[in-house]
Amino acid sequence: MGSSSKKLLPEITIKGVILSIFLIVILAASNAYLGLKVGTTISASIPAVVIAISVLRLFRNYNVLEINIVQTAASVGEGLTAGIAFTLPALIILHYWTKFNYWEMVGISATGGILGVLFSIPLRRALLGDKTLKFPEGTAVGQVMKASAAEDTKLRPIILGGLISAAIGFLQNGFKILADSYQFWLIKGKILFGFGLGFSPAVIAAGYICGISVAISLFVGVIIGWVLGVPILSMHYGIPLAGHAAASANQIWADYIRYIGVGTMVIAGLWTLVTLFKPVVKGVIASLDSLHEQRQGRGHHILRTDRDIPINYVFWGIIFLLILCLLQLFTFMSAHALGISKGFYAALVGIDILYILIAGFVFSSISGYFAALVGSSNSPGSGLLLSALLILSLILLLILGPFVHLKAHPNYAKNIAAFAIIVCSFIGASAVLTNESVQIMKAGAIVEATPWKQQVVLIFGVIIAALILPLILSLLFNAYGIGGVFPHAGMSHDQMLSAPQAGLMAAVAKAVFNHQLPWYMLGAGVIIGFIGILIDEILKAWKGLRFPVLAVGLGIYLPLACSVPIFIGGLLSYIVQRKCYKCHGIDYDKAGHPHVNIGLQNALLLACGIVAGASLVGVILAIPFAIKQSADALRIVPTTFEPIAAILSAVATLGLCYWIYRVA
Repeated sequence: MGSSSKKLLPEITIKGVILSIFLIVILAASNAYLGLKVGTTISASIPAVVIAISVLRLFRNYNVLEINIVQTAASVGEGLTAGIAFTLPALIILHYWTKFNYWEMVGISATGGILGVLFSIPLRRALLGDKTLKFPEGTAVGQVMKASAAEDTKLRPIILGGLISAAIGFLQNGFKILADSYQFWLIKGKILFGFGLGFSPAVIAAGYICGISVAISLFVGVIIGWVLGVPILSMHYGIPLAGHAAASANQIWADYIRYIGVGTMVIAGLWTLVTLFKPVVKGVIASLDSLHEQRQGRGHHILRTDRDIPINYVFWGIIFLLILCLLQLFTFMSAHALGISKGFYAALVGIDILYILIAGFVFSSISGYFAALVGSSNSPGSGLLLSALLILSLILLLILGPFVHLKAHPNYAKNIAAFAIIVCSFIGASAVLTNESVQIMKAGAIVEATPWKQQVVLIFGVIIAALILPLILSLLFNAYGIGGVFPHAGMSHDQMLSAPQAGLMAAVAKAVFNHQLPWYMLGAGVIIGFIGILIDEILKAWKGLRFPVLAVGLGIYLPLACSVPIFIGGLLSYIVQRKCYKCHGIDYDKAGHPHVNIGLQNALLLACGIVAGASLVGVILAIPFAIKQSADALRIVPTTFEPIAAILSAVATLGLCYWIYRVA
């Protein structure tokens, strides 16, 4: 496809907008169920691209930029769902809300989501200009769109990769003939040890796109958290579930290890923000220069592909949204509910607005960096939300502790916890939308889209998603119940939506005000983060290598089923590249050989197709799961088949890796 930076192709069209609204609704509904049921969401961008290509090809005139606009809007359906479904159900679990309050949810979703879009604008130049960041999912989305429109690009690797990964996805998550993960743990005396594997083709492919640097760092986190952490903590705290090794390992991870990961990610994230400060400032200055050029009548010199929403609009927009946050906090909570005076409450709300601004930008920046580092689906959004909640809860405890006797007034403690969760829900929506925005801006850059048009469509998508999300969550709550809370008597506990992230948010908020947090675990994570930063700086100065510390924290925080496949994919990418260069007798450090580039591009397209196929299946399977109210709706084998399913999955994974290797 030739350069389109100077071409005037239609981007925002009526048919594209109608299709976008439809996809926002469908993807928000399916991801709301999955998010509350199993604590995860499926990336919407690639399914949206495939659907957009299929639908728009029915029209005589369409182009890749229209497809890009559709996926831009559709990504909001998944992104905002994650930000809200991981936070606001905690208010139900705390028994602060008895139902999902429609207008309160609309206000939080729209305000926080648009704030995240605006935060992403100065980050776009900084992150896209960093050549060390691979943007695995953004690259996959962009390559799929580019291949669909470019006559000289072979679609065969993408199509075959999508079909095979879709088939594996159905066998894994639908029919259960293949296992999506396998864990082997043993109890030897008072020590618990073992390991686990994940077989998700999408995550392996994402790891391949990420590369070896992220994979090694993440695997170091796996070693710290699972290989060393579980045995050591089992000796110290005992086996939580006697006779159940795998369940005990996961319980230790849930109770202790992931807090180590949170501590590491907080320190590494703050350091990442420090390193991003200079390029972000440069990006803001470049935006101001762009604004000045336009006002002087020289705006035509700025490439269409480099035009954001004017930075002055961004600043005023952020101020307006913060005022809306202020009004909402005064509406949602009262001074009486917290046991303080009206003047004290006004000062407290002012502090929280400042926190939404500062912490919102900090965690949104970190979240955007994660999208560039490991992709949107693999970003630990819940870990960032947990970090934001921890910090705010400690601030509130420090401010309110001397004035409110929390132990004597448990109702005040519950209300303060709910207040902290409401404030963090703005930050959660913001962080997730920044994550999605950064990813789709990379995809847009690949197909030479107009950034400001994507940003406008993102804001439009946020408003549409904000209007429908409360209805979807209310429907799910009334159908299944959430986190042990049921709207009606006699409802089945087996079909309940566990809402794991929201449950963790509620538990952490209560633990802070009841003085029950695992401080040693958080402290250990902070120490690991500092050591990792030191190693990264030494490697960067010595050999020009990187040791991404955020990826270390991610390896500690994520379950093995997610982290190990990323390492497998990253290791595979290293082996493939070394072999390609060796076959042509070229030094590995010297890039640019045409035959090598063709092979690596074909392997990259195959990996993109694998991500696309698995993502589509995840959305499709959400439909029968929701209808049957069970993730086992399509299971055709008994649970006793699981060991054989794990063996078959291991074989399939090896076959998938060999296929990528051969294509390259």
